[in-house]
Amino acid sequence: MKKFIYKGFVLAALSLSLTGCDEFLTHEQEGEPSVSNFWKVEADAIAAANGLYFWTASEGITGRGMMWYENASDDMVTGRPQSGAANIKNFVLDNTRDVKENWPVMYQLIKKCNDMIKNIPSMNISEKVKNETLGQAYFLRGWAYLWLAPYYGDNGTNGGIPIVTENTPWAEIDQPRPKSVSDNYKFCIADFEKAAELLPLFKDWGEDNYGRPHKTAAWAYAAKASLYNAQYDNTYYQKTIDFCDKVIPHHDLLPNYADVFKMTNNWSPEYIWSWTSSNEDGSKLPGVMLENKGWGLYNGWGYFMPTLELYREFEEGDKRRAVTMLVPGDKFTFLGNERTYYSTESASGMQFNKYMDPFRPADAIGTTVNPNGDNMTTDLSIPLIRFSEVLLWKAEALIWQGKNGDEPLNRVRVRAGLAPKTNATKADLKHERRCELAGELSGRHLDLVRWGDAQAAYSKPLHGYKTTLKKDENGQIQIDKVTEIEIWAARNFNPSVNHVMPIPINEIAKSNNLVQNKGY
Repeated sequence: MKKFIYKGFVLAALSLSLTGCDEFLTHEQEGEPSVSNFWKVEADAIAAANGLYFWTASEGITGRGMMWYENASDDMVTGRPQSGAANIKNFVLDNTRDVKENWPVMYQLIKKCNDMIKNIPSMNISEKVKNETLGQAYFLRGWAYLWLAPYYGDNGTNGGIPIVTENTPWAEIDQPRPKSVSDNYKFCIADFEKAAELLPLFKDWGEDNYGRPHKTAAWAYAAKASLYNAQYDNTYYQKTIDFCDKVIPHHDLLPNYADVFKMTNNWSPEYIWSWTSSNEDGSKLPGVMLENKGWGLYNGWGYFMPTLELYREFEEGDKRRAVTMLVPGDKFTFLGNERTYYSTESASGMQFNKYMDPFRPADAIGTTVNPNGDNMTTDLSIPLIRFSEVLLWKAEALIWQGKNGDEPLNRVRVRAGLAPKTNATKADLKHERRCELAGELSGRHLDLVRWGDAQAAYSKPLHGYKTTLKKDENGQIQIDKVTEIEIWAARNFNPSVNHVMPIPINEIAKSNNLVQNKGY
């Protein structure tokens, strides 16, 4: 398969966001978009669709961003001292970290989608272009709401997050919060269903359009929104299963778990939706999660390191553990050389391994890795939904209804080299999600919250390794001793407050109607 080059549609989208987008988003009357010289020809609709990807190289979105909230879970800790990160992990209001960028950027994306949904249907253009551009707008509007809603909205105490549509008058753009985040999930599901009607299957997009949303991605996100809504309305478990069943015939697991995280498999049968990236621009996450200072060879930032609690979750013989993380003494290849893993920089003494493939070649820097160590992007796309997660969503929806979820759950287990389960339980499902998706943007913290497990999980301290080194008779550095240490104290998670995160205070200040989540 041809290597995806960022100079393609994503780079074009970035260019549009800085230049062309300004032209077609010219504002009149306090922000109403001009239609006098736009929304006329197919090129306008295509330009608008390309402009929806303006956020894809934003450090606060695809670099760290919501990973700060993943970092609040028991799977990882901040790898080096950072007060803002500590506040987030300890559920204290903080407005210093770049996670705050997600709220305004997502509503900017929603605005662009609304403009398209409002104007494209009446354009005199081909049905093919109309469907493809509108499909992207519906998908990304639903995606933007779903990106925010689970972290900031609940079912009554605080409510959902503001819903703004193509029909919202400009004078009413500052919408109050709906009574329940369930309203957000239902809205997202409707958008994803519309997107699925309009978009082609991934295989029908063609390589030049790889990275755009497609039909099964829309169904998969509808399944995710349904599963989140099922905690408030259990009829949505069946909807989750129905959407998963639409996805399943079109995808498959790769036989080898380790292959999932290789650059050559960015578009494998397991791919459903990811952050497309390259060595020129895109997601910084692999560099963010690389050893701080990269052993003196590349500028890793050393954030988001795994815990011993995560390491010990894996069963003996689970092939996923070595793929997921590096622990002291493990052999790995970095910039062409085999090394023995150790860290004196990481707070946990360990590192996630899933994003290391671009750093393996001897000529990686400038080839598969950005030569700019302050913009550590790579040719590895970052998965947001993989096929295995769809299988586990189906298993969860079945098990939570008291039905048998063995078939989809065991497809994932067997690939990991483990014996299949019989009459898998809720505990089995929780275990499988944790091991399969560790270190990914799959919502471990959200899982613990929606399952009611967060208070108990966070009441326990987290642990890692301290590694001391020595020189051998040839003057080579080697591991002397590895000691288990506590790396994060037990936390007080208040389920009535901390089940949601605080809305960025800048957004509260800009609005007359937006109310902060209670307790923050």
